[in-house]
Amino acid sequence: MSTPAAPARPTRLSLAVRDSATMLRRNLLHARRYPSLTLNLLLTPIMLLLLFVYIFGDTMSAGIGGGDPDRAAYIAYLVPGILFLTIGGTTIGSAVSVAMDMNEGIIARFRTMAIHRGSVLVGHVVGSVLQCVMSVVLVGAVGVAIGFRSTDATALEWLLALGLLTLVSLALTWIAVGMGLSSPNAEAASNNALPLMILPLLSSAFVPVDAMPGWFRPFAEYQPFTPAIETLRGLLLGTEIGHNGWLAVVWCVALAALGYYWSRSLFERDPK
Repeated sequence: MSTPAAPARPTRLSLAVRDSATMLRRNLLHARRYPSLTLNLLLTPIMLLLLFVYIFGDTMSAGIGGGDPDRAAYIAYLVPGILFLTIGGTTIGSAVSVAMDMNEGIIARFRTMAIHRGSVLVGHVVGSVLQCVMSVVLVGAVGVAIGFRSTDATALEWLLALGLLTLVSLALTWIAVGMGLSSPNAEAASNNALPLMILPLLSSAFVPVDAMPGWFRPFAEYQPFTPAIETLRGLLLGTEIGHNGWLAVVWCVALAALGYYWSRSLFERDPK
């Protein structure tokens, strides 16, 4: 009589996927129970969108268009930059969430449990990327409601635009996770991650780089957000992309790799 075969042991990959899914569910539940942080971070890009369209729209469009005010044209110019500002603001919440876990000892407790170590960070990162995408959809809906329209964008261009927004979300989230791990508390994490929301303000989000002072123009042109914004404009509005496409991808890959290795080294460091 043959003995029944022993059940197959789960592989290392399946355990990592299972534990990462558990951590993702935990972070999504945490975000649902405490929505005030996400809503507060969403309020800033929406208020800036409405402010620049309805208060400064005619003046800004006249400056960009050579004297003829065209609020509809300025809405089309503004919305892509506001979407990346939304991503930068949403990732601040990731830094705060990670810092809270560190400060409250939850991550230290996870280290002692029989779970895949990387799943803790993966759960935070995937949860943050999903929140970024949802935030972009909400702010984009506001943009459409006030008049934003894409110009003959194909299905492929829309898909590439979504991929670009997701890639930027992933890169900035890894940087934000590193900032959260290196911060002593949630308040410090919020302050340390603030450049992720300030940099879009210093890019081509609101005015073209050519309209900026000469001494400031190189910084605005080659910082991470300007190539991404110009690429998104090209995909949705049919403007020239040029070298901005590959430059945006290079920035995203470099920031994601930097954030990943920085976060992993901080997470694996023995607690003091």
